[in-house]
Amino acid sequence: MKILMVLTSHDELGDSGQKTGFWAEEFATPYYLLKDAGAEIALASPRGGHPPIDPNSQQEDAQTPATVRLFQDRDAKDQLATTLKLTEVDADDYDAVFFPGGHGPLWDLASNEASLQLIEKFWRQGKPVSAVCHAPAVFINARDQHGDNLVKGKKVTAFTNSEEAGVGLTDVVPFLVEDKLIERGADFQKADDGEAFVVVDGQLITGQNPASSKKVAEALLKKLR
Repeated sequence: MKILMVLTSHDELGDSGQKTGFWAEEFATPYYLLKDAGAEIALASPRGGHPPIDPNSQQEDAQTPATVRLFQDRDAKDQLATTLKLTEVDADDYDAVFFPGGHGPLWDLASNEASLQLIEKFWRQGKPVSAVCHAPAVFINARDQHGDNLVKGKKVTAFTNSEEAGVGLTDVVPFLVEDKLIERGADFQKADDGEAFVVVDGQLITGQNPASSKKVAEALLKKLR
């Protein structure tokens, strides 16, 4: 069981002067759940090397058992420091792909050509494609084998408009993920703000927010077993 996890390389939160990147919990929780289940995990990012971690996800109040484990895990930190470039990976080599969130993907992975080609190849091969929180944005420009928007008519979830408003970044992000998915024809589903929520529609697996990362990984593992 080989799983590719794709992380953002973007670290600027628009013009706010703040830093962003991937959200630690949304990487760490799935990483360890899948790894402990016997999966072989490869990491990639648009630029390769060390992807940026959102500083807010390193604050004490954002920690979970998985993030504590991550920050103490030399092997995991070494793997993070040496992610592959997206142009170096091929869907043929993996059984599934998972995209952790954080705001970074809105600026790079949503429109990155290598990422889109990778998603589309996983899709054509009938392999699971999964993402959590802001990362379902990676699907908005992807196409299925018929040339339609990949999410058209599919049940999906992601970080909601109200959750974005709750963190005060509605006017900072380049687009609202909920709005953009609906615009692409998705059947957008959501739970209350902050509630763990996952949607599975065939090979497409999406989670609403950081609290949903475990459920997404569990759903992905179920697909692979």
